[in-house]
Amino acid sequence: MFFYDYFVAKLNFGTSDSDLQYAFEEFGEVESVNIIMDKATGKSKGYGFVEMPNEADCQKAIQELNDTELDGRTIVVKQAEKREDRTDNRRSNNNYGNGGGGGYGNRRY
Repeated sequence: MFFYDYFVAKLNFGTSDSDLQYAFEEFGEVESVNIIMDKATGKSKGYGFVEMPNEADCQKAIQELNDTELDGRTIVVKQAEKREDRTDNRRSNNNYGNGGGGGYGNRRY
């Protein structure tokens, strides 16, 4: 079965997966919800993803939830971009790791 994946940003750091699922269930069946957590602190990073099996329900959720308030914050809801489709290519266009780097081991005293 194919699922439509949606990106939700500007979440309140206290918003839980179940809070987000409840908001989306108003528009149809929700397959999964995943709020992204910081690995070091275990706290929310303020964004997440929602999967829904019905495209019409997803479009309705975007129209109704984007730029609305959830848990005291105005959220952004849009269709998630596939990793290879993202325009943000920071990792491939930076100069880090392309040689040089620090020179700690090359110091002469």
